[in-house]
Amino acid sequence: MIGSGVYLLPAAAAALLGPASLWAVALAGLAVLLIVLCFAEASTYFEEAGSGYLYARAAFGDFVGFEVGWMTWLARVASVSSLSAGFAQAVSYWWPGAQQGSGRVLTVLLPLLLLTAINVAGVKASIRTSVVLVATKVLPLLIFVAGGIWMVSIETVRAQTATESGGLTGAALLLLYAYAGFENTAAPAGEFRRPRHDIPFALLAQISLVTALYVLVQWVVLGTLPEAGASSTPLADAARGFLGSWGGWMLTVGGAVSILGTNHNTVLAGPRYLFALARDGYGPSFLARVHPRFQTPANAILLQSAIAIPLALTGSFYALAALSVVARLVTYLGTAAAVPVLRRKHGSPEGHFRMPGGPAIPIAASLLALMFAASAQAENLIAAAVALAVGAVLYRFRRHSSGTPG
Repeated sequence: MIGSGVYLLPAAAAALLGPASLWAVALAGLAVLLIVLCFAEASTYFEEAGSGYLYARAAFGDFVGFEVGWMTWLARVASVSSLSAGFAQAVSYWWPGAQQGSGRVLTVLLPLLLLTAINVAGVKASIRTSVVLVATKVLPLLIFVAGGIWMVSIETVRAQTATESGGLTGAALLLLYAYAGFENTAAPAGEFRRPRHDIPFALLAQISLVTALYVLVQWVVLGTLPEAGASSTPLADAARGFLGSWGGWMLTVGGAVSILGTNHNTVLAGPRYLFALARDGYGPSFLARVHPRFQTPANAILLQSAIAIPLALTGSFYALAALSVVARLVTYLGTAAAVPVLRRKHGSPEGHFRMPGGPAIPIAASLLALMFAASAQAENLIAAAVALAVGAVLYRFRRHSSGTPG
């Protein structure tokens, strides 16, 4: 979850909301918690890979499940592409050549090829890499908060002003983008030892820790960086003010590593959706095969990276990121709506995580996903509608399935 969003969020939210951006960040975390709770409960009914696709398919049938899985995978392709482009953008702060010509090609291509190879080699190797990247990207943020929280000026916070129109509506998708990624946790469930137990715990731990960290980061930026909304690198600029030049460099490097870490997790999770679709008869059968030695969906991993590379080389970070967020909303809505149906179908298995309040949280989460969609730009909604229409055509060419629904 902690990726480029935390480095972009403080300035962009401050530009739209001023001092109120602090409360917007906290409220966004609480709002996303509703969707996370739906994923946590739905995950306890299954042990197969697929996440939102699997939940929607079991609840509403093959067609709805396919459309959710299709959009979920497209979101991952757009996300890998945007993060790869964003990594080149981040590196360009200390190597300008990373944004043009052969330098850009190398900066986009080499990290993505490395992440692809790690994920083909097995989920254990991928998780070890993830742990290293998480520690590397979180440490600068913790130092930033620990060093800056004592330097916060209430007057500086109050002096922040909104410099762009749009308010909370304009900030909605930005806030969602910063918190997105939790749904990847359940994607490789078939390769976990205790998925019914581990996934709900991981989901709830993630949203709790990330929300707390984002609120603290926003507080430090607002309280130490005058006119935060005007900064293109708010964390680095703020750190430079209270930690010196080394603090600015530390947060710049931390931003690049953070993007790399998020991209790694997307390379891990995305192919599992494609694998699950192929396993159930959608797409070529070779995508449903696992590597005989590594036991990973190697073909799906390689295909996703092959598609993402040209998109990353030709597209912009912001355009691809916006498309990724809109596509994710289909997954969020599908999972939230599926929970009440799964309850009726499966009851309460032993050790099952169940949300309180009956249907209240799934309904609220569904309305939240629709609200986020309503805040999207028209061109992104049109692109999502076209993608759904293409998915409906592809659905008609389903081959014989080798999988079964959960």
